[in-house]
Amino acid sequence: MKKALLLLVFIAITSCYQETSIAVEGDFTASYVNGDESIPVIIKIDSKITGADTYEWTFEGGSPSTSNLKNPGEVLYDKQGTYTIKLRAVNADGESKEISKTVVIREGINIDFTHEIIKSNYSPVEVVLTNNTLGEGLMYKWDFENGVPSDFTGKTPPNVIFTTVGEHAITLTVSNGFESQKLTKTINVEPILASLFLYQPKFENDDYETPVTISFINKSISATSYKWTFQGGNPATSTEENPTVVFTSIGIHEVTLEVSNDKTSQIFKSIITVQPDTNIRVLTNIKLGINTAHNNNNIGAMFSTTTRQVYKANEINDQNSGLIDIVFQGLNSNLTYNKFISPDQVNNYGFLNLKNAQSTVFVNSQSLCNCGLNFTEAQFDAMVNDTPIKSLNINYSAAGEQQFGFIYPRIILFKTQDGRKGAIKIKDMVKNGPSSYILCDIKVQKQ
Repeated sequence: MKKALLLLVFIAITSCYQETSIAVEGDFTASYVNGDESIPVIIKIDSKITGADTYEWTFEGGSPSTSNLKNPGEVLYDKQGTYTIKLRAVNADGESKEISKTVVIREGINIDFTHEIIKSNYSPVEVVLTNNTLGEGLMYKWDFENGVPSDFTGKTPPNVIFTTVGEHAITLTVSNGFESQKLTKTINVEPILASLFLYQPKFENDDYETPVTISFINKSISATSYKWTFQGGNPATSTEENPTVVFTSIGIHEVTLEVSNDKTSQIFKSIITVQPDTNIRVLTNIKLGINTAHNNNNIGAMFSTTTRQVYKANEINDQNSGLIDIVFQGLNSNLTYNKFISPDQVNNYGFLNLKNAQSTVFVNSQSLCNCGLNFTEAQFDAMVNDTPIKSLNINYSAAGEQQFGFIYPRIILFKTQDGRKGAIKIKDMVKNGPSSYILCDIKVQKQ
């Protein structure tokens, strides 16, 4: 009887124990630390498992690769890919639970590319691009400002052509699906080749009478070499950028400039006409003021046939005073007493002394000089070379230098210190108070 009772109690206790056994339950989470999905990536494991006594973690591709802790904490991934995290949790009763989760580890972005210009950066510019960005599973988007093509999707773009002058941006955007980075570099495109030149005759040759010395001013764009051809010139050819050439033959001369760079070449042509030498310089509408106008710095009374300039008192210096060869004296504003005087005598006529002053002979009155001169206004107007005045005997005489009054037009003859002969035609005399002046044309032999 007692044995039976003990058996029943044992069965009851055993049944009660089995009913209260603990099951393995719950889950775990795997999260990106700082939300960073690009390598290197740290995954934080947070276990919510209950009822387990042992834990077997497997971290595919991670470091560490395994763990037996309930909460293994953080796992490091340094390679791109999709990896599985496995947990097998077991308790003392033999209860177990297996859980698997996947994490996606994206490639880190270390963007880099280079660009190389084929030949030079003169338009059109062809650019070779080399993508040096490392990694797998990345997406690439290229943008080429004003380029052809204007954009491209893919790791290795084609060569790009730029024709527009200026700076152009080349931008590469790299994405791993989670984040993206941009890198921009610029190229500069120089203008397309153009051949062009200007020319300037030497000051004393600006009438283009033979011989003519001309300086050529290169205005070409994007040129690296120059080939000049001068028809009838000396030299006949040149490779200088800005040559100087002498033309001695009369007529039309063609000048050609062929420029080139490493892309192409281009030609520009122009015509220069050389006239016969008249040996005379024609100067028109020269305004010469009376003494007051000159000394008040309103209208100059002194002139240089070399520089072809009128000088007021405040414009005369040590450099130009020795070049002045014509001086007009207008004694009063009514222009009743006038004469041309030699520069080396100006201090006797109300002007300041000129340094290194020249000596010029003037015949203010041909009719009074008794020197056999009768050069008329008609002869002056008809003179196209120096023949009419070449044989004139222009010498100093007291009678010839006499003053003249308010009578015009009139012709004044002169001879400069260096022997050049010339004639002045007064074509107007303007009364304007202290700014009165005469207006004249001058024809003088060349130096």
